[in-house]
Amino acid sequence: MKAQLTVLGLSLVFSTASLLADTLVLTNGRRMQGELIGVYGREIEFEERDGGRRRTVRVPRNEIDRIEFNDRESFSGRDRDRDRDDQADASVTIPRGMRERQVNVTAREPWTDSGIDLRPGQAIYFMASGEVRWGPNRRDGAEGERNSPRNNGRPLPDRPAAALIGRIGGGNDMFFIGGEQGPYRARSGGRLFLGINDDVLTDNSGTLRVTVYY
Repeated sequence: MKAQLTVLGLSLVFSTASLLADTLVLTNGRRMQGELIGVYGREIEFEERDGGRRRTVRVPRNEIDRIEFNDRESFSGRDRDRDRDDQADASVTIPRGMRERQVNVTAREPWTDSGIDLRPGQAIYFMASGEVRWGPNRRDGAEGERNSPRNNGRPLPDRPAAALIGRIGGGNDMFFIGGEQGPYRARSGGRLFLGINDDVLTDNSGTLRVTVYY
């Protein structure tokens, strides 16, 4: 199943193929295997993987035809916000003029400080890549575990395990992000923290690379 997302004028195609690699398809027909790292203004940063060789490149978005995402839920090229205004549509477009910041969310830390202070009602968007390992033979991207059972020990008990979640301030103002882009709207003001929805962090590894648009 493929869903198309329009991000910064690009058509991003997401595939449920079993390979753990994204494919960057250029307008000249060249295909680059690897992983999307982030979207920065008029460029996309991509880690190209060719056998055992890896290199990080920045490619102007006008040279990109599409990005095919494998083994992860849909990632639009932009942001996320607080409380979802609506269910995520097939197309998400980031408003022009938004600031962006990349945050590396480590699976072993309960919360990662994004360095972003939000105002009540402020809209935010997210784009996430990478995966975390959160137990024996358990590895997932930002969307978390599929068909995940309820677990009262998790920060959000009825949401998928290991999924990307957010918190505003130092209290319990938490919200689910997962593999969606937003927009979300902040119910309160304060510092934005990001984490994963897991109750035992000591056996975790891996990092989610999250670009926040705010």
